[in-house]
Amino acid sequence: MRGSGIIGTILLVWLLIGVFAAYQRDYFKSSETSCATAGSIALTVVAGPLNYAGANPKVADCNINVPQPSQ
Repeated sequence: MRGSGIIGTILLVWLLIGVFAAYQRDYFKSSETSCATAGSIALTVVAGPLNYAGANPKVADCNINVPQPSQ
């Protein structure tokens, strides 16, 4: 029981560091909304402290092929 609280706290701090890294890269100020922007923000948040070790995750292109409804 005690270990899950510690793991949860570490995970929360990890993600908060990732949010701070995304904030420093001005990802939240951009008015551009696209799949690539959302993907880059999500990868930066998940990477957490690795952003400060040189990781710079980016999504260049998102080609989502959603099937069209049949007629």
